[in-house]
Amino acid sequence: MPGIILTRNEYNIAVKEHSNKLYGYAMRFLRNAEDAEDIIQDVYEKLWLNRKKVEAEKAKSWMFTTAHNAMLNLITKKSRIQLPGSDNLPESSKKDANKFESNQVVSRAVNILPPIQKSIILLRDLEGYTYEEIGDMLELSSSQVKVYLFRARNKIKKQLKGLTELV
Repeated sequence: MPGIILTRNEYNIAVKEHSNKLYGYAMRFLRNAEDAEDIIQDVYEKLWLNRKKVEAEKAKSWMFTTAHNAMLNLITKKSRIQLPGSDNLPESSKKDANKFESNQVVSRAVNILPPIQKSIILLRDLEGYTYEEIGDMLELSSSQVKVYLFRARNKIKKQLKGLTELV
């Protein structure tokens, strides 16, 4: 039977192995570097404080679940997601400007999703996690993940279709 105490070495390995993807997930979800960094630091601290309860094999799932819950709490606290203004458009060629605007449209379509659907879209389509891994991270079954993903993709499709009809 494996020990429950996460050793210092196992903690360091978990942080090193999962930091980039964890930060990428938080950054895409929150769209604010300072908030993402704060969330990730909070996850590291909580992992260390809970090392007697977290098995090394489950550290990744535990870290993503903790980050997800912390991001939901932050959004609730702020009561809305901050969207970048159109004044952030970089001074570049027209081609780059169109690409930037397209990315903004997709980002806004993702940002209007309910938090659980947004998380699943980000983890599956941008980070490449399996249904099982996402289920572990968000404490859902694989079939729930698939249903939420299907609904999220349909909502995004409807949003983008509505926008193209306006053009």
